[in-house]
Amino acid sequence: MPVSKKYLEEIRKRAEKALNKPAVYGEDIDLTKFQKYIERSKIESLELLPELAKEAALMAGVDVEEKERSGSYLQMDHSVVYKRLSKLYEGKVELMSTNEAVESYDWLEEYFWRIVQPDTDKYTAQVALNPTHGYFIRILPGQKLDYPLQTCLMIAEGYISQNVHNIIIVEEGAELHVITGCTLSRSDATGIHLGISEFYVKKGGKLFFTMIHNWAENFYVRPRTAVMVEEDGVYVNNYALLKPVKSIQSFPVVYLKGDRASARFNTVIYGLKDSYIDLGSKIIFEGKDTKGESLARTIADHKSVIYSRGDLIAKTREYCMGRLDCRGIIFSKEASIYAIPQLISYGADRADLSHEASIGPISEEQVEYLMSRGMTKDEATSLITSGFLNLDIPFLPEIIDKHIKEVIQITSKESM
Repeated sequence: MPVSKKYLEEIRKRAEKALNKPAVYGEDIDLTKFQKYIERSKIESLELLPELAKEAALMAGVDVEEKERSGSYLQMDHSVVYKRLSKLYEGKVELMSTNEAVESYDWLEEYFWRIVQPDTDKYTAQVALNPTHGYFIRILPGQKLDYPLQTCLMIAEGYISQNVHNIIIVEEGAELHVITGCTLSRSDATGIHLGISEFYVKKGGKLFFTMIHNWAENFYVRPRTAVMVEEDGVYVNNYALLKPVKSIQSFPVVYLKGDRASARFNTVIYGLKDSYIDLGSKIIFEGKDTKGESLARTIADHKSVIYSRGDLIAKTREYCMGRLDCRGIIFSKEASIYAIPQLISYGADRADLSHEASIGPISEEQVEYLMSRGMTKDEATSLITSGFLNLDIPFLPEIIDKHIKEVIQITSKESM
């Protein structure tokens, strides 16, 4: 049974009222410029991707050989071109497009447009009115996969708006790793990616979500993400942006709804060229003994502008603990970083919230020390950069950790 027409009509009406509503943060974008619609044919294997697309997928963390993946989902422009789930996990996890899930499950109404609202701004409205798939993942109670699931949202054509709606449901006691790459196969493409993500972590569930953004200097990105974590649930978000982007604005929120729920954000940003980057995270503490951390490492080079936001909001009178740690390095006199931490307590007399923020240039003493050991200045700077951006992210699959470190090294050398 599909989601009811009555509910879908309600979403449509709310979205229509917000079509011209600007976002709270970030520059306003004229969406009428991105009207092209592109259909793509299905492929039988990720290794059959065109060479440029395959290279883009690899840089976004995709294993095209699928050796250490439980399943794969690839969307190119407006079409789902590849979807595979290992036979070992059939009956343990579901993987399909969100459009397909809406047509299949009436109970999806409990999760669809519930923690991200269709009338939040013009970008959520655009996705609600003109959805182009996105992935739906549900892992059944008590299940755990041997390897991560991987998803890739790729754009291969200019002047399109990719409007995806992603839903992940981790049922009670289940554990899931998802690696997702958002990327372009054309470095000169102009367009916009709009991504709605609603994640639900049930009692005792764990979701480890790693996102690698690999965009280009003429591209706009507007993700809108919310996560609900129930009792004893765990959510870990790892995010890396290491390539130029025209403009990106995202401020995901996690609701620690249940007692002893926890969340952690690990964010690595390298601002290059004229990139305008406005990223952050918000953790709302609602249950007892909840814990949340947000760690961000940012580098601003060339003429890039970076806003690094972090909100911790206590809404419980029970004990909760939150910590922000935002550190930035500025490489260029024309670059800028704005660190904006915010701690809010609504009568939460047992809340323990703290933040640490620092911005400065690269340490000349460290550079000189490494040069005294035989390195060139560029080699020393590259090594320091790699170390600064390395958060030693917990729960990250070894292959992805290695990939991110390699991309950091390549990027830091390219920017010298």
